[in-house]
Amino acid sequence: MTAPATGDRPADGGTAVGTLVSLNVGLPIDVEWQGRTVRTGAWKAPVTGPRTVRRLNVDGDGQGDLAGHGGEIRAVLVYQLQSYVYWREQLRREDLTFGMFGENFTVDGLPDDEVCIGDRYRIGGAEFEVTQPRVTCYRVGLRLGEPTMASLLVAHHRPGFYLRVLTEGQVQAGDPISLIGKGPEELSVAETDGLLYLPGRDPAKLRRALNIPALSPGWRQSFQELADLPRPSTDTDHPGRPGWPGFRPLRVTRIDHETPAIASVHLTSSDGSALPPALPGQFLSVRVTADGDPTVRSYSLSSAPGADEYRISVKREPHGTVSGYLHAHLRAGDLLDVASPRGAFVLEAGTGPVLLVSAGIGATPVLAMLHQLAATSDPRPVWWIHTARNRALHAFATEAHALLARLPDGHERVFYTADDAADTAQDDAEDGADRPEPHVTYGRISARSLAALGLPGDADADAYLCGPTAFMDDVTEHLSSLGLAPARIHREEFGALAPVNPGVTTPATAARPHQPPGPPGTGPLVTFVRSGITTRWQQEQASLLTLAEACEIPTRWSCRTGVCHTCVTPVLSGAVSYTTEPLEPAGPGEALVCCSRPQEDVVLDL
Repeated sequence: MTAPATGDRPADGGTAVGTLVSLNVGLPIDVEWQGRTVRTGAWKAPVTGPRTVRRLNVDGDGQGDLAGHGGEIRAVLVYQLQSYVYWREQLRREDLTFGMFGENFTVDGLPDDEVCIGDRYRIGGAEFEVTQPRVTCYRVGLRLGEPTMASLLVAHHRPGFYLRVLTEGQVQAGDPISLIGKGPEELSVAETDGLLYLPGRDPAKLRRALNIPALSPGWRQSFQELADLPRPSTDTDHPGRPGWPGFRPLRVTRIDHETPAIASVHLTSSDGSALPPALPGQFLSVRVTADGDPTVRSYSLSSAPGADEYRISVKREPHGTVSGYLHAHLRAGDLLDVASPRGAFVLEAGTGPVLLVSAGIGATPVLAMLHQLAATSDPRPVWWIHTARNRALHAFATEAHALLARLPDGHERVFYTADDAADTAQDDAEDGADRPEPHVTYGRISARSLAALGLPGDADADAYLCGPTAFMDDVTEHLSSLGLAPARIHREEFGALAPVNPGVTTPATAARPHQPPGPPGTGPLVTFVRSGITTRWQQEQASLLTLAEACEIPTRWSCRTGVCHTCVTPVLSGAVSYTTEPLEPAGPGEALVCCSRPQEDVVLDL
């Protein structure tokens, strides 16, 4: 069946541009994949007769992952008959039947390089508006048995597109498609897709895309971020960028014992050169060889930004390889391999109140922020809220108190949580020691205790949290209840980041990160810093991503083919090569782990 010639005027007053060849629906199903269960609605099949298209989908249809598919903005997915013909030839497959690309409407006409975001169509008794190209996702490859399909759709400029339902109504195969309105800017689906996923994007087109009201909020946000990207900076004019590649030896000038379990290591350059300044809140990664292979851990800088030396403060963990080595063997005068300061958990400029909230060793990055605020006598209200077990285990107490005294509007509240902390303080007082300070409270932080402090609930207040995950979760909830905007509650996550595995409903296991199963690898050393795993590359692995998954390290990905950049990971040292060349390379000092392997020993911030 072919579409009416463009320019014909159907009875409804629109311009005939195509035909609905097949109407396809399917409810979400569970599919086994790589030892996991994926919930997906990609399995669509043609249906006969009319179906009502509603605000969220076609009757009898559903989506498995509403974070990336479905909803009002992505109610209906469209793919073209001509693309089926194209892929049958390209893939040399005769088994491609309508619905296999996950589309609801298979259409004759409406090519991606002609259909524009914001175009409006009438099909049967319903009206629609084009909102965005197809989301690049691994599940179309899962459905077709072609793992690289997500990348191919973008590279060949044949993604398909989503429709929003403007007017609900019935449709059926054979209905003519009429163009009833053109979108502003006339930016095609293929051009829009390329703006997000392909290199060499045109800034003028980004601005045009942002002028299209129909563009989906997710794509609008991505384009806004791309449009706001600063010009590439050199290491000399951007102090937040790494000051040197990989690791370099720094000399230990002294070691201070803050508490029985926390030691501060002061570092300077081994050749007398100035160290590049760090931003308040950033961290250093250090590498030691304690039990054979090198091991890397990251520690927040606790020193004042711009100081002549770096200072990291390390808590000795019961079974910590690196922390144990640093506490037991490191001495003044020794050399320590260190990567340049990095990290996005940094103090931001502003005029609103600042809340620095920490627990235990989590004080280190916010202490650097407090140093910065005190150095400039920042006029903003600054709240220092810290939790420790008791006074003996309270690191940096005197230092923080002195820094707060230099602020025009500084506030301090310390919580001691040990059951016997109050009794110990009373005993000290009876023995003639100083009485507990008025800023000390005995017990744990709660919504009630925070509310009693009179913390600011200003819309422009910023909170910076560091400590155990459960602690940060609780404080985040408490601060949100007081009126702080979630976007202004910043957290330092030292462990692995929360996974992004769209559609996966069951992990392979719930184990902690560990060495991969099977015989030890023989390739380069791969270090996953956040997860504390160093292992040798196994040649049978498809990518650094699959190695991380074999180690049960939380991972982030979507397309698994080097398109979406969800898996982009900072590379602290070493180099990778790509098994499949990504459509747009990762930035300097980064790698797309879904399609790369180590060229040499590599250290990844994963």
